[in-house]
Amino acid sequence: MIKLIINNSLFNVKCPMTDKDISDGMMGKKFDDDFNGMLFLMKKSNHSFWMVDCIVHLDIIFIDNNVITKIHKNCKPCLDSTGSECERYRGYGDMVLEINGGDCDKYNIREGMSIEYPTKLMI
Repeated sequence: MIKLIINNSLFNVKCPMTDKDISDGMMGKKFDDDFNGMLFLMKKSNHSFWMVDCIVHLDIIFIDNNVITKIHKNCKPCLDSTGSECERYRGYGDMVLEINGGDCDKYNIREGMSIEYPTKLMI
């Protein structure tokens, strides 16, 4: 689990590591008390995401060098299991963050904002 901050809002995010976990993403999953985001670490490039078999609306945030480059808000689930009829959400970056649909508006998250990582407190 990784903690990150956007506009003073803390997110506990999971980072899928295996090819299957990356491919599955939020398929059939809901956020809970343990995590409220999924962070995909990618090669710096153009990327395309879709909502195949997702059960919740998502805000999809493309990030490059810790700066938000593109936000797709409230992306709706796609019931086409092949993905051929699903809308594609495109953007550029080296990371993609998926959070609950509507959270970008709720927390006033906008393109151009930076992603921060909290440091541990020394006591």
